[in-house]
Amino acid sequence: MKFLIFIITFFSVTSTAQNTDINILKNINLNRNKNLDNTFKIISNSVAPASIALPLLVFSYGLLKQDSTYKNKGIYIGSALAITAGITAGLKYAVNRTRPFETFSFIDNVADEKTPSFPSGHTSFAFSTATSFSLAFPKWYVIAPSFIWASTVAYSRMDLGVHYPSDVLAGAIIGAATSYLCIKANNYINKREKIKDKI
Repeated sequence: MKFLIFIITFFSVTSTAQNTDINILKNINLNRNKNLDNTFKIISNSVAPASIALPLLVFSYGLLKQDSTYKNKGIYIGSALAITAGITAGLKYAVNRTRPFETFSFIDNVADEKTPSFPSGHTSFAFSTATSFSLAFPKWYVIAPSFIWASTVAYSRMDLGVHYPSDVLAGAIIGAATSYLCIKANNYINKREKIKDKI
């Protein structure tokens, strides 16, 4: 009997959450300004070049200036992105959620995507890049533009009709959390190495 109540409650909550998810997406996608479609496509497409170029530029600057701090920061940003990519890809194929435009014919998808929907890869990469870059260079003029860009990427995925809000939220959490944990691990390893050098 308890199991039956659990099943009914679980599906009721899931159904309510699914309805909220699609209602938010429907409101964003169908009421969008279509003149901005190309702009949001460009913003979405900026993720891969920005996420790859940023750690390479930071690391290259460190090499050029022979500055180990910058080299470590470049490695940290790149590592956070690589781990985020692994987690995102694993979840995508484990959950295997269909894209909203495949499930709901009224969603007007402007971009064409072939991979599963959950979580949003573009959003996870954008938030991984924004978080790791902000933690590596904690200045307001780095943090503000980084997170404005990442948030715009997240919104663009819904505006273009290729992701549910829950896909985007999960992507943002994965990207930010992975980057935060990576810097903690990086700081711990650096402290251990300094202690060893003193011994």
